[in-house]
Amino acid sequence: MNQIKSALTIAGTDPTGGAGIHADLKTFQEREVFGMSVITSAVAQNTMGVQAVEHMPIAFIEEQLKSVFDDIVPDAIKTGMVSSVDMMQLIATYIKDRPSVPYILDPVMVATSGDALMEEASREVLKDELLPLAKVVTPNVPEAEILINSKIETIDDMKRAARLIVDGKGATSAVVKGGHLGEDVTDVFYDGHEMVLLSGERYETNHTHGTGCTFAAAITAELAKGTELKQAVELAKEFVSAALQYPLGIGKGNGPTNHWGYRLKGLPNQKGSDM
Repeated sequence: MNQIKSALTIAGTDPTGGAGIHADLKTFQEREVFGMSVITSAVAQNTMGVQAVEHMPIAFIEEQLKSVFDDIVPDAIKTGMVSSVDMMQLIATYIKDRPSVPYILDPVMVATSGDALMEEASREVLKDELLPLAKVVTPNVPEAEILINSKIETIDDMKRAARLIVDGKGATSAVVKGGHLGEDVTDVFYDGHEMVLLSGERYETNHTHGTGCTFAAAITAELAKGTELKQAVELAKEFVSAALQYPLGIGKGNGPTNHWGYRLKGLPNQKGSDM
C-alpha cells in the first residue's frame, strides 16, 4: 500500500465552511490527500460577507508551522489569506527551506463579497517574497490586475498578465482565471514555455463562495500526489466546474460550492481510479 500524500493549507477560517481552510480541507479530502492547516486569521464571515477578522499572533503562527513540520512534512503547500508582511516573511522561510515541496500561491486579496482581506502594504511583499517561490500562482482577474498593476479586459490581457507573473516576477507558472470576464469561462495557464487556454462552461448560479480556494486546493492536492503540472490544473478546473454545476443551494448570499459535485458528474477522483 502506497503511503498517503499530505497537503498543508496556510490560510484564514470560514465558520460557515465555504472558503478558506474549510474549503481547502474538504478539497484535499475529496482529492484523497491528507489535509493539514495552519490558521493565519480567524474570520467571521458567511455567504453574505465578512463581519470581522482577528489575525493570529506571529509567534502562534510559527508554533503551528513548527508543529506540522516537526512531525508531518507536507508533500505540497498552499497559502490563501496571508494578510501581513510579518506573516509572509515567516511563511517564506519555511518554503525556502523546502524547495522540493511544490508551493501553490492563491493571492487572496478580496473576498467574493468585495471585502478587502489583505493590508495594502502587504501586496508588494507578496509580489517580492512569495510569488517568486510559487510553483503555481492562481489569481482571478482583479488579483492579477494588482499583481501586474495594469487593467485586464481581454484574453490577450490575461495572456500578458500570465507572462508578466512568470517571466517578469519569477513564478514557475500562473493560472489567470477568467471568471470575471465574458460569457465563457476561459482561464490562461502559462509555465514559461507553453500558453494554454482552458475553456469551461459558465453556470448561472450565485453559489460561488470559495471557488478560488477550492481551485488552488485541488491543484495542491494533485501536485502532492505527483500529478504533472498542466494535468493538475486541468483536473482542478474540472473539479471546480462540477462544484458550480451542482450547487448546494444553501446560504442567503453567495452560497458555497459543492465539493462533491464531481461525484455527480462522474469525474475521476484521481489518475487511474473512479468514484
